[in-house]
Amino acid sequence: MARKLSSIAPDWWDYTTIDSEIVEEAAKLTPEKMLKLSRPGFKVLFYDTLEDFYLAEALEYITAWKQSTADNPVGICGPIGPTEQLPLVARIVNELGLSVKSAHFWGMDEWFHNGKEVSPHHPLSFEKADRNLCFDRIKKELVMPDENLHFPKADTSGYIKSWDGVRCAVMQGGQGDIKHWAFNDPPKREGAYKDSPPPPQEYLKLTTRVVDLHPLTVAQNARTSGGGNITMVPTKAITVGPSETWKAEKVSIWHAGMHDNPFGQRLTAYMISNNIVDTSVPMSLLALHPNVQFNYYRGGFGTCEVTMH
Repeated sequence: MARKLSSIAPDWWDYTTIDSEIVEEAAKLTPEKMLKLSRPGFKVLFYDTLEDFYLAEALEYITAWKQSTADNPVGICGPIGPTEQLPLVARIVNELGLSVKSAHFWGMDEWFHNGKEVSPHHPLSFEKADRNLCFDRIKKELVMPDENLHFPKADTSGYIKSWDGVRCAVMQGGQGDIKHWAFNDPPKREGAYKDSPPPPQEYLKLTTRVVDLHPLTVAQNARTSGGGNITMVPTKAITVGPSETWKAEKVSIWHAGMHDNPFGQRLTAYMISNNIVDTSVPMSLLALHPNVQFNYYRGGFGTCEVTMH
């Protein structure tokens, strides 16, 4: 039976093309039922306050970096979205006097425009946000050297090589409206993928690369970062790939309710818990990773009931 056309962007694959039964079952989930989705390799947690939520996210940095030594460097890969944890990371490092000189950090992604990555001076630059909100706030005697900070570039070779010889304790992420982590968006509906999306094992081979962004991703980033001004958002980005993601010992996804909506927060957890893997819902591929944790702010979980505004 032919797959449905997307109701968002017919030239793309996305979650609107999956079986309606999956959609209906996911929409029914309550927080209590969500907790029961935990299984070996997949854990669901709820936090009652935003303070606890972002502190827990920040502490993943500290826990990872405390393991790092000159002979056994350890790092964390982190997102822009959410960002509220980043100043907390800097404050904790400074207050503890924790030297992170041997530690590493990988930025998940960066915008791509006019044939290259945007500069750190671009208003939407992810590198700029990471530096301003975290690394520039860590005391100079404690912070890692600049060569231990890895941000994706149009020439991806250096970034890809940086994953060799350094242990990634955790890859953090948010979840976008299109159900991606980083900018691992679903593919366009073209060529070999005209009638069905690529098989999971093919998608998992993808490494850090320049990608075209699904229209919903562009609109979301305008909403969350640009006051709704879609014209300022690039339509391409450089993103960490599944290949690097599977080098992370743990993948930790943070749902504060400010990025993906109540339905999306439910859908991907349902699919991962039930090992329903479909590349039109890229986040569902994490069902194949051995250690995934979804973290939810209870106040941002919302409801899938119809409410007219």
